[in-house]
Amino acid sequence: MKIAIGADHGGYPLNERVLKELRAAGHEFEDFGTHDGSQPDDYPDYAQQVGEAVREGRAEIGIVICGSGVGACVAANKIRGVRAALVADTYSAHQSREHDDCNVLCLGARVVGSELAMEIVRAFVNARFTGEERHQRRLNKVLAIERREMSAP
Repeated sequence: MKIAIGADHGGYPLNERVLKELRAAGHEFEDFGTHDGSQPDDYPDYAQQVGEAVREGRAEIGIVICGSGVGACVAANKIRGVRAALVADTYSAHQSREHDDCNVLCLGARVVGSELAMEIVRAFVNARFTGEERHQRRLNKVLAIERREMSAP
């Protein structure tokens, strides 16, 4: 699977661990950085790069990591076509893909321990949208909201 990944300075150490996990599992990835956790930077920059890679089809899914995960999730969800989920447990990780067709995982490096984060990443990456009628119906409603909002003045 091709995965876009990015993290600000707050997410840097966990990002390095996630990259190692993805590499070991044989996934391809586009790493948007940061590559220096000692320099303060801004999570919206990474959320935008990851989200655009997913929207444009350069990656199937994305992962964005910042200190809490909240800012990255807010920023990623501003990008048309992105359905980002802030996840701190394995159930939500797979459910967000299976039921909600989320395509970007957001993690809080200062919130979730590294071992749990690896389990969350594996659950998210390995899950697939079920396409069940009830889930598709709900997703269609979400997409309708996005279309209306994108065309609003």
